[in-house]
Amino acid sequence: MTPLSVAEISGRLRSAFPDAEIEVVDDGHLHVGHAGAKSGGHFRVRLVAPAFAGLTTLARHRLVYHALGDWLPGRIHALAIEAHEPAGT
Repeated sequence: MTPLSVAEISGRLRSAFPDAEIEVVDDGHLHVGHAGAKSGGHFRVRLVAPAFAGLTTLARHRLVYHALGDWLPGRIHALAIEAHEPAGT
């Protein structure tokens, strides 16, 4: 299985949330030797998007999971999500 890059994840999220501020961090180096790291990467994402306005944390996370769906589980082993609506919305 080919490892994912930050650019691939950013691109997928940009397609799903075109007006979002997006930051993707590869935390794979923190998990070297972890058995799960062999099956997929460890990533952290931070998104600020109008699409999250009025939604619960769970609903926001579901939208992110849906955008990355076919990579979970598999190419993404662990994903930390920070999803916010823009200030003032």
